[in-house]
Amino acid sequence: MSKQEYINYTRIAEAIEYIRQNHTEQPSLKEIAKKIHLSPFHFQKMFTDWAGVSPKKFLQFISVQHAKQILNNSQTTLLETAYKTGLSGTGRLHDLFVKIEGMKH
Repeated sequence: MSKQEYINYTRIAEAIEYIRQNHTEQPSLKEIAKKIHLSPFHFQKMFTDWAGVSPKKFLQFISVQHAKQILNNSQTTLLETAYKTGLSGTGRLHDLFVKIEGMKH
């Protein structure tokens, strides 16, 4: 691995960790890119090249996993689950499940 490849790998690993730790705030592409010192355009391209999915799709996947965990482990309403996932309401939660879970079948 070249020095530049290692730097890029480290940046993407840092971005993934940032998304995992902050997914309930639903960080924007711009916020994540700023965190790893790249332009949003360059970050999106680099992330997609390294991870195989866009940063937005990765955030959606992490958010769905979090929502599933909440729903499986508690007596939480859909509205509470949406808020705990960082979404504005049950409609957004539904749309997220359709986008992520719907594409598996």
